[in-house]
Amino acid sequence: MNPLAGRTVVVTRATDQAGSLAGALTDLGAEVIELPVVAIVEPADGGAALSAALSSADRYDWIVVTSPNGARRVADLLDGSTTARLAAVGPRTAGPLLASGLAVDLVPGRAVAEGLLEEFPAPPESGGRILLARAEVARDVLPDGLAARGWEVDVVVAYRNVAPDVDPAVLDRARVADLVTFTAESTVRRYHDVAGATLPVAAACIGPISAAAARELGFATIEADPHSVVGLLDAVVAWAAASPPTT
Repeated sequence: MNPLAGRTVVVTRATDQAGSLAGALTDLGAEVIELPVVAIVEPADGGAALSAALSSADRYDWIVVTSPNGARRVADLLDGSTTARLAAVGPRTAGPLLASGLAVDLVPGRAVAEGLLEEFPAPPESGGRILLARAEVARDVLPDGLAARGWEVDVVVAYRNVAPDVDPAVLDRARVADLVTFTAESTVRRYHDVAGATLPVAAACIGPISAAAARELGFATIEADPHSVVGLLDAVVAWAAASPPTT
């Protein structure tokens, strides 16, 4: 069965992350257009700040990661065991830590910063310290919320999202696609910047933050539930079933 047969779907993830989503969409019968609108690169300091912070990880009560990119860099740099507990914003983010043999102590039920903040424990009476490893540009909901609860938060840049060159021919195909998929707010805004006012019929978003950005920019939006690649695929299949091809 090919529930996405006859559909053209744009995958906007970075090149090194697009494979699993693109492959799954292809298996479901979609014609996939890979148009990476972000590239993941090292921080401006080459990762020195993150490396220094993790070299003395035991001074932290918690190490918090908010994306698989940050989690991979923490897993690569965290040398052996640590007394710090680990928190990840969702199962997909926890994956690289678990794959490296690290225990993840907190994964919230809602895979967004607000969900993690809701479930995060209060600091000890004597005070507590958190290392938050994240992208260079990110929302301040989590660090501000943790600080408001009494935590001392060290925010360290783990990676940067930058705009890669876009192939004009691939962009032309994307502009007339049926659906575009977004796995982060940054991909929504970058895609809109490069594609201009021509939007596909719908956008499938992995979570509420990317969905809100897509709606703001004029996309007809569907949202994954749960907020994962599997949830995103399910949402795309449901969209296809409810919206038969016009040709």
